[in-house]
Amino acid sequence: MLVLEDGAPRCLVCADLGHLVFLPRGDTALTRRAREESTLSVVVVRFNRRKSRYERQGVLVEEAALARAEARCLADAEARRRRRARDARRRAAEDERFAAAFTAEILRLFPGCPDERARAIAAHASVRGSGRVGRSAAGRALSEGAVISAVVAAVRHVDTLYDQLLMRGVPRHEARRRIAGAVESVLRGWEEAADVG
Repeated sequence: MLVLEDGAPRCLVCADLGHLVFLPRGDTALTRRAREESTLSVVVVRFNRRKSRYERQGVLVEEAALARAEARCLADAEARRRRRARDARRRAAEDERFAAAFTAEILRLFPGCPDERARAIAAHASVRGSGRVGRSAAGRALSEGAVISAVVAAVRHVDTLYDQLLMRGVPRHEARRRIAGAVESVLRGWEEAADVG
């Protein structure tokens, strides 16, 4: 690890940070308490070239502060475990309600879509932390564009040769161009089913 000082790299000892210990990210309560206990703390980041951004790796804190923070965490570990379990149940119920609302919106826009298929699309698109369209701000607001995007993606992967084209090395934009008619046909069938019925 090094520190940039006036544009020049300095090791931790040269930057007067050699007495600190590294606490990797992952335990929010321990990190927060260690930073509270430590008179000096430093956030450690690493540049991710693929994402073109800095990502937090952990913190440097005083060793005695880390020991005190660990003791505090051990003292209330059971209460935090119960809170995490309660929060997990609450999130699961929220996720279930959201997936049901997403399913209802799919069926409103595409009344001919089979119920089971609509539930599968909604479940896939709305997985918490997945980064899929259902978890975007537009998806959580059940915007028409986000719902349609989720349905299009599902049709593309399930009802067309899209994945096989990608596996054969066809560029993504070309593969999408080739299967666009098939996707449109499925969507049109799901939209027009209400008119027929």
